[in-house]
This record gives sequence, structure tokens and C-alpha cells, in this order.
Amino acid sequence: MVQYLRLLRPHQWLKNGFVFVGLLFGHGWSDPAKVQAALHAFAAFCLVSSAVYILNDLIDREQDRLHPKKRHRPLASGTVTPGAALLLMVACLGLGLALAFGRVAAPWVFIAYVLINIGYSFGLKHVVILDVFLIASGFMLRILAGTLGMGVVPSHWLLLCGLMLTLFLGFAKRRAELIALAGESGNHRRVLEHYSDTFLDQMISVAATGTVVSYSLYTVSPDTVALHGTAHLIYTVPFVLYGMFRYLFRLHLRGGGGDPALDLLRDPHLIAAAAGWLGTTLWLLL
Repeated sequence: MVQYLRLLRPHQWLKNGFVFVGLLFGHGWSDPAKVQAALHAFAAFCLVSSAVYILNDLIDREQDRLHPKKRHRPLASGTVTPGAALLLMVACLGLGLALAFGRVAAPWVFIAYVLINIGYSFGLKHVVILDVFLIASGFMLRILAGTLGMGVVPSHWLLLCGLMLTLFLGFAKRRAELIALAGESGNHRRVLEHYSDTFLDQMISVAATGTVVSYSLYTVSPDTVALHGTAHLIYTVPFVLYGMFRYLFRLHLRGGGGDPALDLLRDPHLIAAAAGWLGTTLWLLL
């Protein structure tokens, strides 16, 4: 059972926390219906995203055996058979979509997520740059499920910040794979043949700058001040800066960046930055 649970990658469910953005910045926490909708969207994304992870592991199990860390995954190591994994994938996908169509106001988000990831798994992941944009699209769909799906209109600045942040994480992931695999990167993931450390560092710098600038502009936007009744959200920016600098430190000097969820869960500095940002934001908004 432990191997089947590992196949679901429950630590990755942390990414599904993006669906709660609408509750936080749309002042929806006081509406029981919106809270319930967000919880349903979160649960549906956990199931559907786990189905997608299983699909990726099924397709990539041979390449994963060449990766120093991924070779220990259940399918790559042979502790779970492809047939059993396929059954589990179908069950997760069916339950997730049933929950999305029965309890969530924007089920099209989940269909789009599944279709994009099918395209990614069956070839688009080999297209340079587009592969990272497709990864980022999954995060953006989570944000849309937690905003438009609950009748909350998301700020354009906030959407831009979300896009930049997820591009930052995506390019950092590719940089971590280059570092981990050294000269064998192309054997594990073909698209890495088209990336270089210099090029990825430039993309990471652009995305990091865009994240900080767009979030900072969101905090001082007149619409934001009017909505939240405070001009002090700018004081949450140092937590964002520290978290991104710490992430870059882990990427370049500590072998991190390959799995953002694990990095966040294991690094006390990232935990403190995230907790400080969330606590300060809640204190200012409540």
C-alpha cells in the first residue's frame, strides 16, 4: 500500500493549494458556500493530478530508471506493475472528474487540465520552452478553479504573478535536471538537449524578476487597496524575495529545484518565508 500511495505523490497535492487563492484574495473565507466549493476543487485536483502523475510515470518509467532519484519511483523500480498503476489511474481520474462535475462550478478547468497533460505526456514535453509553459498552465488552471469557479474575479496583476512564479519554478526544474544528470540529460529527457545552463539561468532571472515586480505592483494597485482596505500588503514582499532567493540558493548550491513541493516541505527557510507571508497577509486582510 505504501508503494501505491507513493505512486499518487501526495506531497505534490501541496500545489493544489493554488485553488485557495480566490478565498484569500477574494474575501471568500466568510462564505460557507465558497469555502465548500474550494475544498471540493482541491479534492478534485488531488485526484485528477494524481492520475496525471501516474500517466507520466507509466510513459516515462524507462527514462526514469536513468535518473538518480526518479529510478526509485514505484513503476521505475518495479515495485508496482503497469497494470495495477493503470487501474489506479482510471479510478483517480473517474472519481476526480465526477467530483468536479458534481460539486465544482467550473468543471471545464479539469477537462482542460487533463487534455493539456495528455498532450504534454505524449509529445509536447519534448518541445523546448513550450514544455515549461504547459507545466505553468496547470498552476494557472488551479488558480482559475479557485477564482472564476467560485464567482471571484481574479486581479490581472495576480494572474500575471502566478504565471511568472510558475514559469520560474518550471525553468528551475529544468535547470535542476541538467545539474543532476550532467552529460546524460538527453537520455532521461530529450528536451534537455535543447537547454543549456546559461539559457536556463537567463529564463529563471526573467521569470523571477517578473514575479517580484508583478506581485509588488499588485500590492500597491489602487484596485487592490480599495478591495482589501489596506495599502500595507507591500510589507509581504520581503517574504517573497527571501523565499525566491532561498530557492535559488538551493537550486545552485544544494541540489534542489527538481521538486518544488519537496523543497518547500523540507527547507526550514522556505517554510518560514511561506508562513511569514501567509501570516502577514491574513493579518492584513482579516
